[in-house]
Amino acid sequence: MSKAFVRESEDDDEDPPEPAAPSPGGKNYISPAGFARLKAELRQLVEVERPEVVKTVAWAASLGDRSENADYIYGKRRLREIDRRVRFLIKRLEAAEVVQSAGRDTDQVFFGATVSIRNYSSGKTQTLTILGADEADVAQGKVSWLSPVAKALLKAREGDSVILRTPGGEERLEILEVKYL
Repeated sequence: MSKAFVRESEDDDEDPPEPAAPSPGGKNYISPAGFARLKAELRQLVEVERPEVVKTVAWAASLGDRSENADYIYGKRRLREIDRRVRFLIKRLEAAEVVQSAGRDTDQVFFGATVSIRNYSSGKTQTLTILGADEADVAQGKVSWLSPVAKALLKAREGDSVILRTPGGEERLEILEVKYL
């Protein structure tokens, strides 16, 4: 059988790399808090987690037979995961453009704005904060500046109504309040 169709060992099961969030012009806008969070995660991985896993793998390798050594196999796999995440974080931090939005005195929606909106058709009100792609968490009301709802809201003002185009059709949103925290 051709070598191309045979997996040589368990160490060869490399996962695909994490996709970087698409951004126009390669810009990765991020808030100062989001930048600090990514740096803290990178520091934790490099200074704490990786050295611990390296010690475990070195200890497991010193025991001899590596083919059935779970500490060695899973330690190597965890090292690959950590290294992949470290490379991803380094790339995201290098491309990051920190945007200071705190204390803005405007009723217009820009990056970093916390916007209260009302959907005309359902009558539901919602509060969203427009942040970077790495900070998005819809459950907490944080949306990426690249998302359709953020694109519809950007540059609009308090009291304006905007059209949000969704796969289910168009929705009309009214901007109730714009704050910068």
